[in-house]
Amino acid sequence: MGRRITILALGSRGDVQPFIPLGKALQHAGNSVCIATFSAFAPLIHGAGLAFAALPGDAEALLRAAAHGDRLFGRSPIDAIRALARSYGTLTRDLPAAIAALGDTDLILNQIPSYLFGGDLAEHLGIPWAVVAVIPLMRTRYRPLLGFPSALSWLPGYNRFTYRVGEQIGWQIFRRAINRLRTRTWGLASLPLRGHFDELYRRRVPFICGFSEHVVPRPPDWGDQIHLTGWWYPEDPVWEPPPALRQFLAAGPPPVFIGFGSMPVADPARITALVVEAVQHSGVRAILHAGWAGLGGALPPQIFPIEYAPYGWLFPQMAAVVHHGGSGTTGFALRSGVPSLVVPFAFDQPFWGERTARLGAGPPPLPYHALTAQRLAAAMRVAVDTAELKAGAAALGQKLRSERGIEAAVALIGAL
Repeated sequence: MGRRITILALGSRGDVQPFIPLGKALQHAGNSVCIATFSAFAPLIHGAGLAFAALPGDAEALLRAAAHGDRLFGRSPIDAIRALARSYGTLTRDLPAAIAALGDTDLILNQIPSYLFGGDLAEHLGIPWAVVAVIPLMRTRYRPLLGFPSALSWLPGYNRFTYRVGEQIGWQIFRRAINRLRTRTWGLASLPLRGHFDELYRRRVPFICGFSEHVVPRPPDWGDQIHLTGWWYPEDPVWEPPPALRQFLAAGPPPVFIGFGSMPVADPARITALVVEAVQHSGVRAILHAGWAGLGGALPPQIFPIEYAPYGWLFPQMAAVVHHGGSGTTGFALRSGVPSLVVPFAFDQPFWGERTARLGAGPPPLPYHALTAQRLAAAMRVAVDTAELKAGAAALGQKLRSERGIEAAVALIGAL
């Protein structure tokens, strides 16, 4: 008999969307699945035939609240902490009540950053839970937490210390709200000042991760409760491209995809003009994705604007893919087998850019705060013209296409 499974997921579209194909597969296996997330994603979830529960907040508004000039979270760790506190301010007030209402479930799968709320809800209901993740956040002494400089890894204890710092940033923002929920609503004991993180590892709570070991090498100190399944790609959709898009693709050599997904920019007109100059200077054709950056407007004929196209359909037809380096977009880009140029803004994106370059599937990342038309043009030419990058991207793409990440994740979840 199937179980009632609740998936808690917060973030941008790239953070939430992988759980839709996972939820569909779990439901196909006989379970009933509810995804609890921001209301903006309700149409995607309902469209997949899954139940939806609203959690307060707006991912796009949260990101825009955190924006700080040409850097999404400012220029220092203090800027980042202040931006997070500012953007999560209403969530600390409203999220606990929404979590408390999620009582009709047999299993919790928790993606909420810093592993918050999932274990508390599971403890209250007396049910199992697991962490589900699309980025590597698990403690290791072999590399620092995403966002921390790797140049300091030689310092004894530095790498593991970065994970504790990252855990505490999220926990301290929500600590009082979570403990009020635990003590006043559920009658549970208050968690200590440092949170539940050491206990999470001692109890060997499962981590089920939707990315590939071909891209994220497994460090030796990860326990066997940490599982890397491969990315959770959606089924290839039945999608008919507009005739104008088909005509553009057929009218010349493969274009370069350029898009920054869910990343906001302060001045969309300036960035659009920068992209146009880079495309004209490099001599490539391009497809420009509007995204949350709102790119577009009057464009020359060698640039075709799109609001949407399935990445699994579009990316393999490109000469190269220029993207922001979110986990989901990176998975699609690497699986496509064409070179990728990552333009990271913040979060995990510099990590995926570094991994893409290290694996020989694209040129070195070009950070958004350092983006110029000249640098973008030069990097696109490297991506399009370098035979070694084409071969490296093709070989990695073949490996990723052989993985069955969703099937592996469903099997692991079924054993919980």
